[in-house]
Amino acid sequence: MSDKKMSSSRRQHLKSLMLQIAQGFIEAEAIQAEEDKNSYMDENVPSLSVPGSMQELQDLCKKLHQQIDAVDEQRYDTQSKVAKSDKEIEDLKIKLQDLKGKFRKPVLKKVRMSADAMLQALLGSKHKVSMDLRSNLKQVKKEVKDEVKDAADWRKNIEDKAGMDGRKKMFESDP
Repeated sequence: MSDKKMSSSRRQHLKSLMLQIAQGFIEAEAIQAEEDKNSYMDENVPSLSVPGSMQELQDLCKKLHQQIDAVDEQRYDTQSKVAKSDKEIEDLKIKLQDLKGKFRKPVLKKVRMSADAMLQALLGSKHKVSMDLRSNLKQVKKEVKDEVKDAADWRKNIEDKAGMDGRKKMFESDP
């Protein structure tokens, strides 16, 4: 058949036959599932007969509650087994990845976040310290040098400081 090409009518006929067979399998599977469900229900759930007296009704309720508790325990056990199995599968996948040695780092998105927002995200409600770095900077003011003022004073009072009286004034004003 590989050297000869199949005609379109033949291909269409085979395709319709395959679809009919598949449809039959699906219907048989649905019927089988319904039969399995009915047989399970017959085995595990007895038919309900409603008793006439109040005491029998209370006994029936107690019995049903015990059955519900047993089913819940089974469900919980099954869920815990499934969770344990899932965890083991994840661990084995990680080990397999490590053994392969081809661990690919995921591409991370760039996030613009201020220092305050980052601390808030990391610490949660505990974050109360503001990280405004500009406010914590030391304020530096330019100071006018005293030497310049002294120089200006010296130039103005040069005649007052001349001689012994001027030296006396300098000593009295500097202490």
